[in-house]
Amino acid sequence: MSAERIQTPGLQPEEDELDTSLRPRRLGEFVGQGALKAQLGMAIQAAAARGEALDHVLLAGPPGLGKTSLAQIVATELEVPFVQTAGPALERKADIAAFLTALEPRSVFFVDEIHRLPRAIEETFYPAMEDHQLPITVGTGAGARVVTLELPPFTLIGATTRAGLLSSPLRDRFGLQHRLEHYDPGELASIVTRSARVLGVELETAGARAIAERSRGTPRVANRLLKRVRDFAEVHGGGHVDAGTADAALDLLEVDHEGLDRLDREILAAICVRFDGGPVGLSTLAVAVGEESDTIEDVYEPYLLQRGLIKRTPRGRCATARAYAHLGIELPADAGSLF
Repeated sequence: MSAERIQTPGLQPEEDELDTSLRPRRLGEFVGQGALKAQLGMAIQAAAARGEALDHVLLAGPPGLGKTSLAQIVATELEVPFVQTAGPALERKADIAAFLTALEPRSVFFVDEIHRLPRAIEETFYPAMEDHQLPITVGTGAGARVVTLELPPFTLIGATTRAGLLSSPLRDRFGLQHRLEHYDPGELASIVTRSARVLGVELETAGARAIAERSRGTPRVANRLLKRVRDFAEVHGGGHVDAGTADAALDLLEVDHEGLDRLDREILAAICVRFDGGPVGLSTLAVAVGEESDTIEDVYEPYLLQRGLIKRTPRGRCATARAYAHLGIELPADAGSLF
């Protein structure tokens, strides 16, 4: 079974291997996202029974919710090759041609960050997705001609954190479209418990719950915190993780009981204090906290919005009364005009 993978920048091979080992392998092991699992499971079963490639799938949602894991699970359930790349890596039509012409029948071709495909490159996918054909221009000038390559049936799975940036022609070519939602603490506790077994960590139920409640509704964050709690427990708790050990470790990591880390609180403080509760534009806010606009919008803002700590308006971001309460800051005298 062939596979192409793009390594996450800055991630050490051993850590990447460990993260991979924590991923669920089958759909039945995947926790949460009940409606998505039911619909995807039915489509997989039907495609397998017909011996056909699964229809193309678009997975949208904030980072760390399991889009890559689901794509790998689809390939495993269908018992077909899994080929992976990312939108920014596909810079030329030749890059797409190299991937598509090498696919085996019914393969799963996973493109992460598909919203970052250049428009000209994106259009190359249209005939490939619809007709399993790849038109290629041979030669230049007056002697140029178009040669059409026949492709095997395949499943394109696209993952995006910003579905709104996808063009309508590309989005409409996905037969299955799903949005992943944040997880509740009970689901995250189940994920942490499973990951602890894989890592060989002695984890009490209360310890799993403590980690889950501070994990921002995101499995990737939950697993990252579990590994840091494990380190703390090995140094201070004999390797055993109970609620007290988990709380002490997370306090050391500056992750509070709402799941907010230091940058989350800096964002809130910037809006509440420096900009008098807002509104403040995204680019201005990014400069104020020393972070990229895209990172704030894709990674931090969704959770702050979900928790009701900020709100977006046509004029910019504003803090809510909950943000002031969370930071322990007194509401301004003209708070009524803000809320």
